[in-house]
Order: sequence, then structure tokens, then C-alpha cells
Amino acid sequence: MDEKRDEAGTQKVFDLIESIHVAQMVTADGDGRLHGRPMVARVDKPADELWFFTSASSGKIEEIAGSPEVLLVYSDPSRQNYVNVEGKAEVVRDAQKAKDLWSEPVRVWFPKGPTDPDLTLIRVRMREATYWDAPSSAFVTAYGYAKAVTTGERPNPGDSGRVQMD
Repeated sequence: MDEKRDEAGTQKVFDLIESIHVAQMVTADGDGRLHGRPMVARVDKPADELWFFTSASSGKIEEIAGSPEVLLVYSDPSRQNYVNVEGKAEVVRDAQKAKDLWSEPVRVWFPKGPTDPDLTLIRVRMREATYWDAPSSAFVTAYGYAKAVTTGERPNPGDSGRVQMD
């Protein structure tokens, strides 16, 4: 897998994150047990940060306070696109940032809007991302199978890379 530290690699990661949309955010509790839950990020490209809305009473707030390392897992099997993001999470109470990041679909969880007193932000500073962007059409899959059977060689799995974000 190629190691990348360039703008193109970073842009590829952000493009995949924005197209997949939902990640499993994995945190660890005080006993080291892992917990995952679906979350939608707002992307801050210049800062290599991802922002998430959550409830102040959510268990992940305590978990992040005790162990800020998180894993975000993005998966779109229909298009064969996958991204893992390792980063450091931080709980942020910032009313102006919440207003800046706000979009109406978030109102489902925070009916009082961006000033909802229960609304809390989680900032994830991305350290490293690994992505796989494989060909997904039936023709490409069939071609890969035929190549493997006839030549004994593996097909081209598509684009993949590891991007250092910090």
C-alpha cells in the first residue's frame, strides 16, 4: 500500500468520506471494551478535522475523555469504497462552531436547533487514513475473476493508500 503525504491523497480521503457519508465511530470505555456507533461528520478540510454532533449525555463523551483515540470506519460495499481514519477526539462546547456546522437534518436529534443545550460537538483531528477504492462494476469483477483463473495473477484491486494527515 502506498504511503502518501500529499494534497491528492488527502483530497481522495475527503472525497470518499463525503461520498460514503456515515461512519462507525469506535471508542474504548474504561475497561478497554470497544464501542461503535453510526455518525455523520462535517468536514473541515483545511484543518484535517472531522466534526460530529452528539448529545452531552452520550456515553461516548465519557469514553473520549478517558481515551481520546478513535477509529472511524467508512464503508460503501456497493461501490467498493472503504476508508479507515485514526485520530484523536476532543469534546467541544462551542455555540458558534455548532451554528457554523449546523444543517437542518441535524434537527432530528436536536429539535431546539444549534443552540440546544444538549448539543455537544466532537472534533476528530485526523492522524492517518487508509482507503480502498476498488472497481465495482460487474464487468470489472468478471474480468478480474477471468484474469485470475486464466493467468493465476490477481487483478488490479483499484486504488488504495495510507495518508499521513498530521
